[in-house]
Amino acid sequence: MTSLPAQRLGLTNRGRLTPGYAADIVIMDLPNVKETATFTDPHQYPKGISHVIVNGEIVIKDEKYTGKTPGAMITDFNS
Repeated sequence: MTSLPAQRLGLTNRGRLTPGYAADIVIMDLPNVKETATFTDPHQYPKGISHVIVNGEIVIKDEKYTGKTPGAMITDFNS
């Protein structure tokens, strides 16, 4: 699902779960994903997204933020 878009954009080390690649993984309970933010309290995490892994580091564990920020914005499509 992600390897073709990565390939088309020229992202040579992304889009697959392969050693040496930068991979982001979201583990969710799709039927129970629910937005919790409101207009008056917008900084809330959704329910049902139990784990998020960015570049091999756990950022969300058991629906709680770990404080890690291993990601980086891609500004050059040759990365």
